[in-house]
Amino acid sequence: MRHKGILVVVSGFSGAGKGTLMKQLVRTYDTYALSVSMTTRAPRPGETDGKEYFFVSQEAFEEKIRGNGLIEYARYCDHYYGTPREYVEKQLQSGRDVILEIEIQGAQKIREQFPSALLLFVTPPSIRELRRRLSGRGTETEEVIAARLVRAQAEAEGIGQYDYLVINDDLDVCVKEMHMLIQGAHRATNRNKELIETIRTQLQELAKGE
Repeated sequence: MRHKGILVVVSGFSGAGKGTLMKQLVRTYDTYALSVSMTTRAPRPGETDGKEYFFVSQEAFEEKIRGNGLIEYARYCDHYYGTPREYVEKQLQSGRDVILEIEIQGAQKIREQFPSALLLFVTPPSIRELRRRLSGRGTETEEVIAARLVRAQAEAEGIGQYDYLVINDDLDVCVKEMHMLIQGAHRATNRNKELIETIRTQLQELAKGE
């Protein structure tokens, strides 16, 4: 019997390396599907529509909201970000574990819709390193970097809702750790379903015997 996949939410501070981690995870293991989010922000240099994000207008995004075409969405630094529903549900039904990179605002919305979802929060080893990574991008002004650091302070208040905190120091080590956490959650979810089904069957048998 092929089990349904689970949803894995990956959030973290801007500059923590979430995108790099997930791309490496998908390249290393063939059991995952990486969901592509939708956003109203402009593409950064080297980004391609449909690969890193689906880049859409605010009007198109709000139309998706009205049509219930998004699992979750949030507004971050004056732009919308959201997760298209159709692709995610199709991959889960096929048995693949779907990785979502979303802002911390959307994590609880995902947990409400998918109780078995695994929530991972990625952080660099220190805030000083976070500042260095943001500056090293070379794509953002000092004002934007400062805004992202202020945002990180607010995000830190919500870390407690995540199942695990993942420190992104060594890429290969971090990818292996994420894979172990995801597969462990996947096995636990399937084991619980099997136990529930066993209990139901036994109760039905007892009822028939009365």
